[in-house]
Amino acid sequence: MTVRTTLGAASLLAMLAAGSIAQAATPQPGETLADNQTFTYRVLDEFPSIDPGLIEDVEGSHIARQLFEGLMSQDPQGNVIPGAAADYTVSEDGLTYTFTLRPEAKWSNGDPLTANDFVFAWRRAADPATASPYSWYIDLMKVANASQVVSGEVPPDQLGVRAVDDHTLEVTLSAPIPYFPQMVTHTTTFPVPQRIVEELGDAWTQPGNMVSNGAYVLSERVPQERIVMTRNPNYWDNANTVIETVTALVINDESQALTRWEADELDQTDVPIGQFPRLSEEYPEQVHTIPNLCSYYYAVNVREDANPALLDVRVREALNLAIDRDVIVNSILGAGQRPAYTLTHWATAGFEVPELPIATMTQEERNTRAQELLAEAGYGEGGEPLTFEIIFNTDQAHQQLAVAIGQMWKQTLGIETTLANQEWQTFLDTRRDGNFEIARAAWCADYNEASSFLDLLTSDNESNDPRYENPEYDALMEQSRTAEDPQPIYQQAEEMLARDLPILPIYFYAEDFLLDETIKGYPYENAQENWYAKDLYRVAQE
Repeated sequence: MTVRTTLGAASLLAMLAAGSIAQAATPQPGETLADNQTFTYRVLDEFPSIDPGLIEDVEGSHIARQLFEGLMSQDPQGNVIPGAAADYTVSEDGLTYTFTLRPEAKWSNGDPLTANDFVFAWRRAADPATASPYSWYIDLMKVANASQVVSGEVPPDQLGVRAVDDHTLEVTLSAPIPYFPQMVTHTTTFPVPQRIVEELGDAWTQPGNMVSNGAYVLSERVPQERIVMTRNPNYWDNANTVIETVTALVINDESQALTRWEADELDQTDVPIGQFPRLSEEYPEQVHTIPNLCSYYYAVNVREDANPALLDVRVREALNLAIDRDVIVNSILGAGQRPAYTLTHWATAGFEVPELPIATMTQEERNTRAQELLAEAGYGEGGEPLTFEIIFNTDQAHQQLAVAIGQMWKQTLGIETTLANQEWQTFLDTRRDGNFEIARAAWCADYNEASSFLDLLTSDNESNDPRYENPEYDALMEQSRTAEDPQPIYQQAEEMLARDLPILPIYFYAEDFLLDETIKGYPYENAQENWYAKDLYRVAQE
């Protein structure tokens, strides 16, 4: 496939005319709803934030999609559908989007949802005073003046978004982005209630304080234990919502989570590393594996003050070559993952993985070349010994992979490794501050397009933890914004990353999880695995 999957105004209007106005939990013929309409799932770590303007992780985004609703949402196939906006139009030059909000949309306190709530949220996310870890996303969307607002050069009220009236939001772009409608399904673009935020400050996200516009409201939060959300009676489509309560339980141990799933305390949990074959036989109807637009990699610190050995691209290439990805995906993970030699996931819409030399070599050839490169750099056998620290957030799978990769580096290159696991928020801070040598990392697409991966390593992206800075790479990604066919540019960008290696790609995710068979409506075909509890329902057991 060589075309991008986007939803233009014409196709949206056609979809509206056909009646696809919103997703809803719709039992199929022969299904009987259960009396118990709850959904309980497991998460690995405590949520750093559930404030849409401050969220930076996948699990926080899952919470935000239940509590809030953006201009656009996604259907079970990942297609863009109306959310808080009933429809939109786009100017002929692609620079002006005009969204019409649903007049029936309200906040959970009964106040009407207005276009100004989006204006406030977007300005707040871009404002340096907010210190949003995703402020760069507003700039990435090419909202007019976003770059200047994010950098503090101009005030937030100069951002190219305005309320024409209470139900009309106008967004002006500095350059046309054909996939812009996909971008406004992201949590950073969700509305927030200005009066509540300004009155309560950071406390606005606490139970009893939080006012939201999604299908659910926050009813309980116990740090390091759980978040509970209950149906929002003021949600505009509450009549078509079935699940009454959504609970996210924080369970750091995968094996413990599995035990609790088997005891019917959880409806969903991840398959523990290495257990997919066994569990597939034991629970064939409840084990699932689906492509998921996330890439797992090691970030290498290439800041000027980093370990000098890691600043030598020959060392980074040797490390990259010596990772036996086939062993990792087949023998350690074994649940449908694929070896990765690029950052962009193979299942990304329209993306064609470039033919990189490393991908066609045997592992023996890779190891031989890795040894040659390390020797050229003055390390390895007969040279200076090397020891690197790998940091990762606490998780059994991350630890097993770090141990395995450390063994590969030792066996092939004589490199020693030390391992350091950290609590999630500490780990994020450590990685962002550059206090690491090699760090476990993963990136999940914010929208289904290759730029969502590749923009990560542009110089001004705040999530560029290796701090890779290459003006040539930045120029390529800027060129892709307005290219009629950006795919060749994306391939060139991947080739540049494969040359410079600020990251070591390891594998492409496949989401493998256990889901109680009574839960229906899960979006198995959504490659981003963006799920909405309002689309789920539980059926009665026979």
